[in-house]
Amino acid sequence: MTDNPTDSTPAPEGVRLQKVLAAAGVASRRVVEQYIVEGRIRVNGEVVEELGRRIDPETDLVDVDGTAIQLDVSKRYVMLNKPTGVVSTMKDENGRPDLRRFTEDWEERLYNVGRLDAETSGLLILTNDGELAHVLAHPSFGVTKVYIAKVEGAVTAQTIAKLTKGFDLDDGPIKADKARLLDVSKVGAESSLVELTLHSGRNRIVRRMMAAVGHPVVELVRRQFGPLHLGTLPAGKTRELSKIERGALLTLARHDSPADATPGDAQETE
Repeated sequence: MTDNPTDSTPAPEGVRLQKVLAAAGVASRRVVEQYIVEGRIRVNGEVVEELGRRIDPETDLVDVDGTAIQLDVSKRYVMLNKPTGVVSTMKDENGRPDLRRFTEDWEERLYNVGRLDAETSGLLILTNDGELAHVLAHPSFGVTKVYIAKVEGAVTAQTIAKLTKGFDLDDGPIKADKARLLDVSKVGAESSLVELTLHSGRNRIVRRMMAAVGHPVVELVRRQFGPLHLGTLPAGKTRELSKIERGALLTLARHDSPADATPGDAQETE
């Protein structure tokens, strides 16, 4: 008989779901247990039924009420209102202003999700979540984007109808998901403001569409990317996404990610 007998029972694998979600800021462990009882939590798409459920935070996907939960706290998600004159790369070979200046305040090494043309301003996501970045920027994913374009000339209702009905460009047919003419009185009689919603990731697509209907773009800003809205974030400023925004973005990526998305395929740009 040994003086210090040891327990040969192997330790349970994984971490209790309540502990993981409490650490993720979802709710207290007691409240999470109530969520489980109410059938509001899923792990890898299956509703959790037992209070003792353990998971692997590095590989398991958890959602509460259908909204994805960020379990890896090392991942950072930042919104940038990219100003004009800045190229969407972390190091420009030609010495032009790039995105590095906007990532200096973050400890993590952040990268941009997709690109915006140098002369296009607006919402750009910076993250160290490579998998999410590749999925959202993949051409076949087709995340919805909303742009406000100041264009030359007085845009008519017929032109708006053409944008939504569709037409051919050199690289194939294109149409806007939505298009509407905004108040033109603020920009003068010789120009118009048009809001375009589309999911195409083709290069400089808004500029090419507007030029094709006879109204070249003068200024262009992206106001929305998927569930994210630029809001009142000033040009050249960044902010971390809120918990709700992170959940919405992760939910979008998990539900609709293309099976053939690979790191080298990220082409989305404007």
